[in-house]
Amino acid sequence: MNTATQTAPGDFWEVEPHHHHEGASTSIGFWIYLMSDCLMFAVLFAVFGVLGGSYAAGPGPKDLFDLELVALNTAFLLLSSITYGFAMLAMVKENTRGTLMWLGITLVFGLLFLAVEIYEFQHLIHLGAGPQRSAFLSAFFALVGTHGLHVAFGCLWLVTLMIQIRQRGLIPANRRRLACLSMFWHFLDVIWIGVFTFVYLLGMI
Repeated sequence: MNTATQTAPGDFWEVEPHHHHEGASTSIGFWIYLMSDCLMFAVLFAVFGVLGGSYAAGPGPKDLFDLELVALNTAFLLLSSITYGFAMLAMVKENTRGTLMWLGITLVFGLLFLAVEIYEFQHLIHLGAGPQRSAFLSAFFALVGTHGLHVAFGCLWLVTLMIQIRQRGLIPANRRRLACLSMFWHFLDVIWIGVFTFVYLLGMI
């Protein structure tokens, strides 16, 4: 004759909830955000790939783009990634002043990038090559403008983070924010390399 064995709920599952450290899910959550952003830029690249040759009897890349100016802008953004890396190294060394200094230099490069991009847009519109002129220009302004908006948001984030570090130092929360902004900033660099190659260089060939 079999006898039933008494079991407690804990024999099959954990009764006590897991303890999670503060900010434990921040990194994975931010990666999910970056992947969603990646999908958005993939759609914009695909749209440009389809419409990039539709000039509507209007000007094309060879008539509009100044590669020297775009190369200078690319240098600004790439240098900003290097200076952000120096900021992260200073953070690891607990050097608050050095972290703020390199973040400030990164901000300057980011603002220079935006200034050149705004000048380029203003110049194109002045020539009558606004986004309404052709499908090519609509796709161009959508892709490059969306990237520019991301850089502008990154600059605003940089200013906010610098204020937080100045007020509270390199506390764990600020370190997590620095790491997230680092991923975001380098992500923008990767996207811009795609824009520079796919939109500007291939457009001039």
